Amino acid sequence: MSEALPQPGDVLYVGGAASVQFQGDRALTFRVIRVDPRRTYDGWLWIDGYVLGPSGDAIERRVIFVRRDGLRKRR
Repeated sequence: MSEALPQPGDVLYVGGAASVQFQGDRALTFRVIRVDPRRTYDGWLWIDGYVLGPSGDAIERRVIFVRRDGLRKRR
C-alpha cells in the first residue's frame, strides 16, 4: 500500500510485512477509523481502528503502529 494513506473504512490485512508483531497467526484484518496525522519514523503510521473477526464483525478496537508499505487492502 505504497500509494495513498489508508482511509477511514478501508479494510486492511496486517501481517508480518507491516510489523513483526503481526507475523504468522498474529496477523489480523483491520478496519481503519483514522490515521494519526503526526509525523513518525519515515514509512511508519499509527492507525486507529477495529480488528475484524472471521465474520467481518468488529471484535476489538486497537491503535497499531505499522509500516505503510506492509499493509494490504482487502475487498
